[in-house]
Amino acid sequence: MKINIAAPQIGQEEKDAVMEVMNSGMLAQGPKVLQFEEDFAKFIGTKYAIATSNGTTALEVALRAHGITEGDEVITTPFTFIASANAVLYTGARPVFVDIKDDFLIDPDLIEAAITPKTKAILPVHLYGSACDMTKIMAIAQKHGLVVIEDACQSHGSEWQGQKTGSFGTGCFSLYPTKNMTVGEGGMITTNDQPAYEKSLLLRAHGSKVRYYHDILGYNYRMTDLEGAIGIEQLKKLPKFNAARQKNAAYLNEELGKIKGIIVQVAPEGVTHVYHQYTIRITPDFGLTRDEVLAKLTEASIGTAVFYPLPLNRQKVYEDLGYKPNTPIADDLTAQVLSLPVHPGLKQEDLEYIVKTFQEMAK
Repeated sequence: MKINIAAPQIGQEEKDAVMEVMNSGMLAQGPKVLQFEEDFAKFIGTKYAIATSNGTTALEVALRAHGITEGDEVITTPFTFIASANAVLYTGARPVFVDIKDDFLIDPDLIEAAITPKTKAILPVHLYGSACDMTKIMAIAQKHGLVVIEDACQSHGSEWQGQKTGSFGTGCFSLYPTKNMTVGEGGMITTNDQPAYEKSLLLRAHGSKVRYYHDILGYNYRMTDLEGAIGIEQLKKLPKFNAARQKNAAYLNEELGKIKGIIVQVAPEGVTHVYHQYTIRITPDFGLTRDEVLAKLTEASIGTAVFYPLPLNRQKVYEDLGYKPNTPIADDLTAQVLSLPVHPGLKQEDLEYIVKTFQEMAK
């Protein structure tokens, strides 16, 4: 591609940090992971952070640490990557899907109607680098005695009303290469809940506090010191990365927003958006379908992606579990969404080329 949809920003600092670990001989989880956890907790504004092997294991560990188990229900969104819901299934619990609003996020006004005696948690997803209405969600959770597990896998540094995502309930982050910061593969849990923190430590390391003594059934979900070293350096750069994404998104909003039939991605009121993905909607007024636009952008060597083409309750794995297509807004948006490059590696001429390509399609 002439312009890639994502481009990890790895500098000399990360390379030097990796070599330091390689030379130390301490390659598995060790002091670098511990420092990364401390730095990440400070950045998010929580007492604790627990590094894991990826964002999916972060979600699973967080759910298990809060006692989510077989027979429980967890309310979440169908418009997300499948790991958000699969992590619930891993615990033996069942995800309950609530429809979204046109900002791509779970509709908090629909949550209470989905609560049953089996409901134990709400799992909002801060999709694309945005932030859910945590004021409403936390109020509902408090009223009904529910746990809140924030899927912040795409929202490193985003905020709701000035407070960072991942600090309202227990947060879960992915550190995959396409994210706003990366360690290669990795995850992070953030929390102020000491019992959940202590259980998370056990769950990620075979249920062991003392080596070769195992208190509960646990897993090998640890992060390596190689990844921890990269994460320390990436976290230092995250504010700069996010600012570049915001600047790129503002330019695309300004220019693409002038084109009939395109709905641009503007941050909802109260949200500090960090644009993990810059996602527009191609409506019928544009004159071409979303898939036709995608094909033309690909032909023009502009990387694009559809996040996500099918709601989770329409995925075969969930249909086989008895789920029904009952989220009409999610259905509509999956036919319209298209994500464009917004990463910090873009040059101004890249952004101008993207805009020019859309302008030519619109003629």
